[in-house]
Amino acid sequence: MKTIKNMVVLATLVFVAPFVSADEDDAPPAPAAPPSVEEIAAGVCAGCHGADGNSIIPMNPILAGQKAEYITKQLLDFKANGEQPPHRNSPVMSAMVAALTQEDAQKLGEYYANQKLVPSQIPGDENLLEMGKILYHGGNIENQVPACAGCHGPTGTGIPPRYPALAGQHQEYTMNQLGLFNNGERGNDNGVMQKVVSRMNPQEKRAVSEYIATLR
Repeated sequence: MKTIKNMVVLATLVFVAPFVSADEDDAPPAPAAPPSVEEIAAGVCAGCHGADGNSIIPMNPILAGQKAEYITKQLLDFKANGEQPPHRNSPVMSAMVAALTQEDAQKLGEYYANQKLVPSQIPGDENLLEMGKILYHGGNIENQVPACAGCHGPTGTGIPPRYPALAGQHQEYTMNQLGLFNNGERGNDNGVMQKVVSRMNPQEKRAVSEYIATLR
């Protein structure tokens, strides 16, 4: 009798086991954890800006040490909003930030703000540094060009959230941005920079870009 009982129990287990297994196999997989800010920086941003935000490519900005609020704003300005075009035009950056949430942008801003800045090491034109220094700290009264230091600080540390840090930025990147402001391709600052650079000649733009790269 005991043997028959044991056989019934065994048969029951064999019969039930496949269903238990099937239920486990059919269970939906656990949702993947969202990527960390370090993973986003390494996987999305590092190719152009360096793993720690210190770009060695002259046309790409150094992000390390930049104001967190400013970086967050720029990232969100590159994003399209439904059918509305981005506030800042860059097909490359728009593609990079397309999948970022506002929280991601804030975390990236904080991440790069906490990285140590390695200033641009690219040699500049020393012949333009004196002109750049005068423009940065004193402007050009004759052409009504205000001093850069008024918004970006005497040492280029910036005033968050609107005015970015400039100290140590690559000359080529700064020069390129001044050009974009001048021709209207970059207009996400309520027109402030457009008014400034429209009064500067090409040599002045180059000079102030060279000087900014030397600020520490």
